[in-house]
Amino acid sequence: VLHYMEGELAAKDMDLLETPMEEDEEEVLSSLVREYYVGRSRLPRQILLPCELPDQVPLTRMLSEQVGRRVELVTPQRGAKMDLIRLANQNAAEEVARATTREERQNKLLEALARMLGMEEPPRRMESYDISNTGASDIVASMVVYVDGRPLKRDYRRFKLKDMDGPDDYASMEQVITRRFRHEIEGDGDFAHRPDLLLIDGGRGQVGAVRQALRGTALENVPTFGMVKDDHHRTRAIVDDAGGEIAINRNRNIFTFVTNIQDETHRYANDYRKRAMKKRSYAATLTAIPGVGEKTSAALLAHFKTVAAVKAASISDLEEVKGISHAKAEMLYNALRNGV
Repeated sequence: VLHYMEGELAAKDMDLLETPMEEDEEEVLSSLVREYYVGRSRLPRQILLPCELPDQVPLTRMLSEQVGRRVELVTPQRGAKMDLIRLANQNAAEEVARATTREERQNKLLEALARMLGMEEPPRRMESYDISNTGASDIVASMVVYVDGRPLKRDYRRFKLKDMDGPDDYASMEQVITRRFRHEIEGDGDFAHRPDLLLIDGGRGQVGAVRQALRGTALENVPTFGMVKDDHHRTRAIVDDAGGEIAINRNRNIFTFVTNIQDETHRYANDYRKRAMKKRSYAATLTAIPGVGEKTSAALLAHFKTVAAVKAASISDLEEVKGISHAKAEMLYNALRNGV
């Protein structure tokens, strides 16, 4: 979609849509126009199309009513507007060619990874896990998802470990995997996607913990490997639960791919841990005020988001927080103004 204002290209949108080969171009384009424009508060005065739409008249009427003025759907046959249609088609063809080449490279990479790991089929969905901690009270984990070789961030998950006596990567990993795949076994909505491959940040012990957590379930045969680093914290090899190592540095593309997955998983876990520590630090600042416990502190932070915002709040602002009376709001206001 090329956006023109006063004769100049102002913006360009591109998306790749898979459409059945038997569908007519007119039907596909009609669906696209509806999906793209319906619901928008601002529309162009003219939408140039490469062909007439079967529902062009009612669609024109609907879009015009949507913005309260005339919106035209035009199929030019010659001249400058036809040149714009040709340019849009050329852009689309180039983007498809570029994406197809990229997808082919990604497919070959996944095929090579499958051969290296002894898998019959390339892994379409991969999940990677890491544990991050700075003590018994700061143990968290991350789950990063790659689909068709690309990160799928909407499926990322974070876990806060429960009932841990202290740092224990093996027990932590077993708990995370048990909690995550309980959703799969129970068929829990969007979380119930079965991976083709599990990659664990760690070595034989971490992989063994995962295998133990999955034993006896329908998922016990999901291929599981660890990602181990060298003394310089660079990904060195992939390891199975028997301790057998598969060197990946001989294939530069696989080495880069696995390293990126491990780094992304590590980053996501560390980011969650740091945010949890910061939130606890905020809460400690508020619980230092006499009469403010963890419940009140949590309510204040949920409402105002930051300690600075709490300190800047008026008495009436504080009263809006659930569970805080006028008297308590006055006490908080005075305590915060006196440097607590």
